[in-house]
Amino acid sequence: MKKPTFYRGETYDIDESVGRMTQILAGLLTRRIDQEMQVHDLNAQQWKPLLMLRAGTADTAAEMARLNCSDNGAMTRMLDRLEAKGLVKRVRSAEDRRIVHLALTKEGERIADQIPYSLSMVLNEHLEGFSKDEFNQLKSLLRRMIANGERVAAQGEGDAE
Repeated sequence: MKKPTFYRGETYDIDESVGRMTQILAGLLTRRIDQEMQVHDLNAQQWKPLLMLRAGTADTAAEMARLNCSDNGAMTRMLDRLEAKGLVKRVRSAEDRRIVHLALTKEGERIADQIPYSLSMVLNEHLEGFSKDEFNQLKSLLRRMIANGERVAAQGEGDAE
């Protein structure tokens, strides 16, 4: 069975590009989330590490940089700002003194506990008018695109070796 080709260079229309649409959506979400996070004096880059620490998905600057597709230097500078605001603290590893773990302060925990409510509100605004089935289908389609992208990226990494 031949795979469908959805885009062709000679007929490419940027306004019909899934890539462009997801980029626009990401920008709209980021701006709206930024508005909501202003009450906590946070921007789009600053709330993510707090949520990651709260969820236990990362606890070092290097892990956070990798998961956020950021470079270590930028992540370290941003974590410096969060530390200056009293939201995170650095804790040297007892097992390996070269490793510095991150932890939420009490104030960081308080704010991190509120972030999911703001994110839920913003996402629900953007999903207005969707049925439960459409919502589940959208998530399924996005997961498939992500899996395809991860597969292609892994193949590319294999080619580089």
